[in-house]
Amino acid sequence: MGETCYHIPVLLNESVSGLAIRPGGTYVDLTYGGGGHSQEILNRLKGGRLIAFDQDPAVKRHLIRDKRFHFVGHNYRYLGNYLQYMNMTPVDGILADLGISSAHIDNPERGFSFRHDAPLDMRMNPAIPQTAAELLDQVAETELITILRDYGEVDQPGRIARKITQEREIRPFGTTRQLADCLRPLAPAGRENKLMAQVFQALRIAVNQEIGSLRSMLFQTAGLIREGGRLVIISYHSLEDRLVKNYIRSGNEDGKLQPDLYGKTSAPFRPVNRKVIVPGVAETESNPRARSARLRIGERTEFRVHVQ
Repeated sequence: MGETCYHIPVLLNESVSGLAIRPGGTYVDLTYGGGGHSQEILNRLKGGRLIAFDQDPAVKRHLIRDKRFHFVGHNYRYLGNYLQYMNMTPVDGILADLGISSAHIDNPERGFSFRHDAPLDMRMNPAIPQTAAELLDQVAETELITILRDYGEVDQPGRIARKITQEREIRPFGTTRQLADCLRPLAPAGRENKLMAQVFQALRIAVNQEIGSLRSMLFQTAGLIREGGRLVIISYHSLEDRLVKNYIRSGNEDGKLQPDLYGKTSAPFRPVNRKVIVPGVAETESNPRARSARLRIGERTEFRVHVQ
């Protein structure tokens, strides 16, 4: 086995147990990261197969060595293409932990954290064409307002966007420290770190097109998971969680069951946990980055029919 778990897996037992693993089944970990969830899935398999995805080439230094394990070095938006190409459908369960890896935050050179002075990069995959610095220097102010509001839940996003656009007229953004110095005077006393965390999160989501990838992935899962199989998603942001909740509830983005020509509605998944699962006190104390985690589980149905 290779070196794994340089990132502490969140809700490890709850999420892997949510897969209801069949010992000989086929499972997918869409966010390999440090390999913690993948290793736990393999621990519960007897035979079976595990396919893991991750677009970050850095994780290849920590891959599990196991004949049951297959790694795909691409964004999970290509999930369906690869599973069908490998003739591995339908699968018994799919798991995704949408959070950023500790390895990303703790590595200054990746530019994800305002706690280090580093190039303002934020790309999960170095092949992504636009860095966070380039986005800030090129994006229209109106679009930046939308990014800050929707992806960072920033208060007064117009005020923050205006300050950023004023700053870039003086000199282009290049480093995390430059952005942090720009933001710090705009925050209420004692809340500087919160504002910077919100803005950095918003830029990271935009640079990596995370919401678009999540949406694309979710709408593929119903065609890839066998009846009775499970979809398990850990999210960290209200926009992500709402997408996941609505898709599991209804099979679409708005969460409303759509009637067919006969006035009947159907959904490809049944919510397993009606109430969202969150980390306990012990986990958040030992791993503060788990505080905002939200776990939802869906079970693939035979398109249950509801008469209105």
